[in-house]
Amino acid sequence: IEYYELDPPQNPQRAPYPRPHPDVVRFGHRDHGNRVGVWRLLDVMDRLGLRGSVSLSVAVCDHHPEIIRACADRGWEFFSHGTYNTRYVYGLPEAQERSLIQDSIDTVRRATGQELSGWLGPALTHTERTFELLAEHGIRYVCDLFHDDQPQPLRVPGRMISLPYSWEINDFVAYYLYGATPRRYGDMLRAQFDQLYAEGGTVVCVPLHPFLAAQAHRIGPIEDALAYMLDHDGVWAATGREIAAWYDATHYAAAVARQEAP
Repeated sequence: IEYYELDPPQNPQRAPYPRPHPDVVRFGHRDHGNRVGVWRLLDVMDRLGLRGSVSLSVAVCDHHPEIIRACADRGWEFFSHGTYNTRYVYGLPEAQERSLIQDSIDTVRRATGQELSGWLGPALTHTERTFELLAEHGIRYVCDLFHDDQPQPLRVPGRMISLPYSWEINDFVAYYLYGATPRRYGDMLRAQFDQLYAEGGTVVCVPLHPFLAAQAHRIGPIEDALAYMLDHDGVWAATGREIAAWYDATHYAAAVARQEAP
């Protein structure tokens, strides 16, 4: 659940919108997610008995507190996706990056009562020190690496886990880069699940943006695909925090030992 500014600060590394500022069209499209899409997605999750893990632009806590309350009341987890999805980490001095992380921790605690456990860089942006700073601030897992279908330990001071976050079945990638139709996207979700379910011991992460997935013509095949997954034996519908805690307690030490073995 993200917040995009209409006329955000400029970053020399990347423009937030493809059109000149202010990009009213792109802003309005994304704003649909917070005005309409998130509520449609909540209805689907309620019908399926699912809790979400919210990759949160923490500014949503101030701009749309009603969304935060609705998700918190349902027992959803919140992890940080930065402050705004139009403010990038590229090139941030260390002091500013520390401030960004601490602000996320403080804002989520104030708005939800939860202690922040996870991180996904705003618009998938980082510096060379991001993971070390996150570990220093007590963040337990990150979702930025796309490098495995199972959780993995990261080599940082302290304990930190990389949780699987799928690039391939991210709705943004599927619709914008692959040109998937709604029905084709539903088929992609099922195919991803079928293969990982057959292998066992893997994480099926389904990243959904309310401004994309919850458009009226797209939501049906997504609900059908999620229901299909839940209809299989042995499926654990867990939050990111729960998966990280389970892995930390049962597999982390052995995985580190394998990494360090000569």
